[in-house]
Amino acid sequence: MPKHHKLKVQKTAHYYTLGKPGPEIKRFWIICHGYGQRADRFLEQFQLLDDGNNFIVAPEGLHQFYWMAMSGDVAASWMTKANRLDEIADYTAYLKTLYDTYLAQLNEDIEIILFGFSQGCATQCRWIEGARPRFHHLILWSGMLPEDIDYLVMQEYLKDKQIHFAFGDQDQYLKSEYLERHDTLIEEQGLAVRKWAFEGKHEVRKQVLLEFVKSHI
Repeated sequence: MPKHHKLKVQKTAHYYTLGKPGPEIKRFWIICHGYGQRADRFLEQFQLLDDGNNFIVAPEGLHQFYWMAMSGDVAASWMTKANRLDEIADYTAYLKTLYDTYLAQLNEDIEIILFGFSQGCATQCRWIEGARPRFHHLILWSGMLPEDIDYLVMQEYLKDKQIHFAFGDQDQYLKSEYLERHDTLIEEQGLAVRKWAFEGKHEVRKQVLLEFVKSHI
């Protein structure tokens, strides 16, 4: 019978940035893309925030694959259900390294924003649970809080942080029953989540994102 083994190895991670870290930066973003995306293309939707006030880091998921079977564009994802705890530990360490590297280059009073889109929402939440980084805003865009996290034990940690849930009114993946279950989870876990619906589908668009930032950040 086959026997399962594990071996820690080094892996090269890829990420992209917008803006330049320095004392003039007011907001530090870490943005996590969704399933089947690439970080450089995802970052394009944040170009309107490249105004000298924002420094944005877009890490790419450690798993790459061909979107159309054996050909087509190369896409990335954060994890699958296989060996999920190892996957979470790996990307938590990855995100923490990026966070620590650039936070050291910014002012102490920098505003920190963690942004996740779709699958990237769970990614942000799980590394928050594991690493407990300092931050001010968690933006869940077209993705919900994962149900396998105990948020009650994090109430003291989360009490001074703002959690936002932004979703399109025509989102083809966020069915009404999912939204209802998400509302129940938020209530049961004692979370304060600011909801914001925009006109659109399962997507991040430049102008919509800019509108959100102007009104919420």
